[in-house]
Amino acid sequence: MAKESFDKEIQFLRMLVLTSGAYTRQQFAERLGISVHTYDKTVRKLKDIVTTTHHHMPQKQGQEFADTLRFNYYDSTGPMLLFLFRAKSMKESESYRLSLLLEALNESALTTKELLDLCCTKFPSDLPQPDEKTIRSDLKYLEEVGVIARTVGVRPYRYRIRNELVQELTSEELYDLYAFIDVMANTQVPSVQGFLLRDGLHKHLLHKHPAPGLDVLPFLYKYHYYSRILDEAHLYTLLGAIRTHHKIQFLYFSPKSDKSYASQNTNPNFERETTGTLQKILPLKIVYDHQYGRWYLLANAREGIRKFRVEGMTQIEEHVQVHADYFESKRKELEAKIQFSWLIDTGKPVEVVVRFFSPGKHEPNFVKQRVLLQGQWGQIVEEDEAGFLYKITVNGTTEIKPWLRSFGSSCEIIEPRHLRQEMIAEWKEIATYYESI
Repeated sequence: MAKESFDKEIQFLRMLVLTSGAYTRQQFAERLGISVHTYDKTVRKLKDIVTTTHHHMPQKQGQEFADTLRFNYYDSTGPMLLFLFRAKSMKESESYRLSLLLEALNESALTTKELLDLCCTKFPSDLPQPDEKTIRSDLKYLEEVGVIARTVGVRPYRYRIRNELVQELTSEELYDLYAFIDVMANTQVPSVQGFLLRDGLHKHLLHKHPAPGLDVLPFLYKYHYYSRILDEAHLYTLLGAIRTHHKIQFLYFSPKSDKSYASQNTNPNFERETTGTLQKILPLKIVYDHQYGRWYLLANAREGIRKFRVEGMTQIEEHVQVHADYFESKRKELEAKIQFSWLIDTGKPVEVVVRFFSPGKHEPNFVKQRVLLQGQWGQIVEEDEAGFLYKITVNGTTEIKPWLRSFGSSCEIIEPRHLRQEMIAEWKEIATYYESI
């Protein structure tokens, strides 16, 4: 896949899951900002990917892709939408060339010239032949991501596969490592790289160290946050820009936008006006919202500090690099503004006072345990048998309100008064839903 189509398929899959296939082809195409023809091409491509990566799925003639997606989601404990990351996110020639290089390096350490000769010999006639610059670029990429390493010695340098992890560990150690990676990938963020590492290790174990029961996973998880997995496609690009102090440019679609994607206007005869907004910013920090499974980018723009939902970012490109001192000054400015943010709110600080009620004398105080675990920098200032008083200073009350609401009758808001009145109004509204029963 080309880079642009990867953006399109991320938005396509997100909408498909959220609407459960309720949209017609025309509605889907309009929401994405693409033609019906492009919609059909995307569906065919995704069907091919699913067929390749999920061999156990039924292949019924004319089966809708939405039905296929739903079937696999309920049938599998793995994160369904991860299959997009397992698919080729590069051109066919790049995919073939990298596979050929890795296959050759797996047998022995080779120089750039030797690898170039190998590619020229084995490359299919229908694909463009690579040159030395292309091979060097591929080797640099594989070295950066840790797949290969340069051997110690004089020029010309030789490259080898970095497979010490699986070669130097015993079978028992590999099984323990596999179980650890499985737990961490399903419970920590980001997780896509962990899933790919787990799958690679699983294949190695089946091939080199087969054992009964390997296909029976020791832990089972059920995934619910689709956006979290999909948004990780952009995560490492953004983290790289933050690490190297680069500005970025992207086309942004806010959550309230009528569309979530726009194709690139590469053909001047078919240019169309996009509904997204072109943003040029300096990325400073990435924040993950555990409650809703969302990624946020905090950045410096011409207007000051800006916040973006990663799910609305498409066509991300790196631009100029800023000086380290300038980046650090903007980062400190951001940290000062979010010092009291429950998540990313940069509003005016306000003190929230809450009375929590204990469940009972002879019952475990799960309310207090949860407040101590999730209450961030808030403090318990008073405590008795009935409950305890909790205080915290936060930027605004919008982000902390859902957390307080989740305690139900075990929580009473004392201050600020406007938040107390908002909660009273919400609970009265909820009570009216049950009046007729």
